[in-house]
Amino acid sequence: MDTILGPLYYAVSWIIVQFHSLYSLVFDKNSGWAWGLSIVSLVVLIRICLIPLFVKQIKATRNMQALQPKMKAIQERYKSDKQRQSEEMMKLYKETGTNPLSSCLPILAQSPFFISLYQVLNHIAQGKTVGFIDKELLDSARQAHIFGAPLSVKFLDSASKVESLGATLTDVRVVTIIMIVLMSLSQFYTQRQLMTKNVDLSVKTPFMQQQKMLMYVFPVIFAVIGINVPAGVLLYWLTTNVWTMGQQMFVIRRNPTPGSLAFKQRQDRLRAKGKLKEDPAEVEARKAVEAARAKRQQPKRQTKAKRQVAGTTPAASDAASTDSTTSAADEQKPSLEKKQGESGTDAKAAGGAKDAKAGGKPGQRKSGPQRPKHPSKK
Repeated sequence: MDTILGPLYYAVSWIIVQFHSLYSLVFDKNSGWAWGLSIVSLVVLIRICLIPLFVKQIKATRNMQALQPKMKAIQERYKSDKQRQSEEMMKLYKETGTNPLSSCLPILAQSPFFISLYQVLNHIAQGKTVGFIDKELLDSARQAHIFGAPLSVKFLDSASKVESLGATLTDVRVVTIIMIVLMSLSQFYTQRQLMTKNVDLSVKTPFMQQQKMLMYVFPVIFAVIGINVPAGVLLYWLTTNVWTMGQQMFVIRRNPTPGSLAFKQRQDRLRAKGKLKEDPAEVEARKAVEAARAKRQQPKRQTKAKRQVAGTTPAASDAASTDSTTSAADEQKPSLEKKQGESGTDAKAAGGAKDAKAGGKPGQRKSGPQRPKHPSKK
């Protein structure tokens, strides 16, 4: 590996030496500030150079999100023919100009520098010169501590090795644990920010599930790897995570994914400032919705008795209505009987008057020819 990455060792060590010379004008050249800020400046320089790749990563990620429904349809259609499925996928990528590896470009581009810095710090820990770090700079770098932890020590290093560099094992482990936790939290927050604010929630795709899984897997992976890398590399890693988090916050605020929560918030900000040109139909529809909400009447406050009546069950309501009907019928019963009695009396009087006209006594029927009786059969 030294043979392959040898030129990068010289490049990384030269950049660190130049920044160290600059910061030595302000701080002690053997201090952790001079060497630590040199590593941080190395990160900033590399990330500035990687901004074009980061822009390509954003575009590739959005294209992959937009293609997920079509990719899923291809997988369902050719699920029994893997070769045809791969051909259709490559055809789709070619037609849309999408490269699946573009989203990994910043990580792939940083990896050689990360490995080179690891090897440079490892050489410093072993007391070996590397690249442009000669014997004098090697002794200075070995004396540099970050909050009590030498730049070249690891969490798993022995107490004797740590003491040989002028530090204690407790200080080293406390500092490295804090840096690992901050590194993992910054990675988790960056991924969570991407999932909650910059993803089109109207389309449910497998890509979203993958991103959600990575949100929890990456911090664990970083924590496991972090205990076996030097403190200087942890500083590099933490710095690049913080840079990624800030860079992503800027992109999400200024250029969010269409359909995402961040996109809606940006539209609201532009609308409030009068900088958003909207479709007149959308404006009228929004005004109609707001007017309907304004006209909607709020429910009036009811007393406890009314709430209890309103909250009765249908069976109780039926029973109550039945009882009220029965009571009303009972109240009307005497009056009905009285009316019926009066009607009967009137009818009887009318019958008597009719009999009187016929020449008979009241209450008697008019006599008429008698029907002959049939003789009884013997």
